[in-house]
Amino acid sequence: MKNHIKKFASIAMLCAGMLATVAASADTLGDITARKKVVVGIDLGIAPFGMTDEKMQAQGADVDVARQFAKDMGVALEIVPLTGPNRVPYLMTRKVDMVISVFSVTPERAKVVAFSDPYGINQLVLGAPKSAAVARLEDLAGKRVGVVRGNLQDTVLTAVAPKDTRIVRFDDDATVATALISGQIDAIVTPRTTLATIAKLAPAKEIAVRQVMKAQPYAMGLRKEDTALRDVVNKWIAANMKNGHLGEIYEKWLGVSLESAMDSWHKQQ
Repeated sequence: MKNHIKKFASIAMLCAGMLATVAASADTLGDITARKKVVVGIDLGIAPFGMTDEKMQAQGADVDVARQFAKDMGVALEIVPLTGPNRVPYLMTRKVDMVISVFSVTPERAKVVAFSDPYGINQLVLGAPKSAAVARLEDLAGKRVGVVRGNLQDTVLTAVAPKDTRIVRFDDDATVATALISGQIDAIVTPRTTLATIAKLAPAKEIAVRQVMKAQPYAMGLRKEDTALRDVVNKWIAANMKNGHLGEIYEKWLGVSLESAMDSWHKQQ
């Protein structure tokens, strides 16, 4: 009987230790408050959400959102540059407290990370130069189409592309853009805003939207155990939706109304 009691006590102590460890590791909000700084992962190679100016200073829609969040939290902001494929690894290995980087909400990602409430809408489109003779999805048969590896555009295109479509996967949006402009690929699946930026870089190619592929909300990415931080973030998003700050940032960088974008997404549901 004594042995059973000792065994039970040992198991209880072990469980208590594990719970204490989980609780400590889950207190990212406490860490932010203690260090008076929030560390945010942002892709600075995906205009107009994240980029750098001529002085190599971060700017863009997601940068402004992160700055507003840090300001309202009363803490400093540290931006950690990342890319689409390493948003989840950076979050899970605690290199960042959170990800604010046009992070589309998908069921696959939701199995690994926690998402805040949406704070914007991202429209994925099929784009191509006039010379590619691509007007719709069916025209991609035999064509080379560029996407960012592992991103939403990769998932969406892979699911619906004609069987003989040659999907070419790159590590980031900047590389995909270069490939399209240089003629290494015939078309691209990318956010509408990214395509608009690419089109401006090579106006002679007449790069334009050929088909809308998907309208998708994006949100802030957090670790699943960080429930306290998620609550704070969601309250902040609700408040800044109401006071218009998020709408101002969205319209400033994307050129369209956040309210109308949200309405159009809800109508598709």
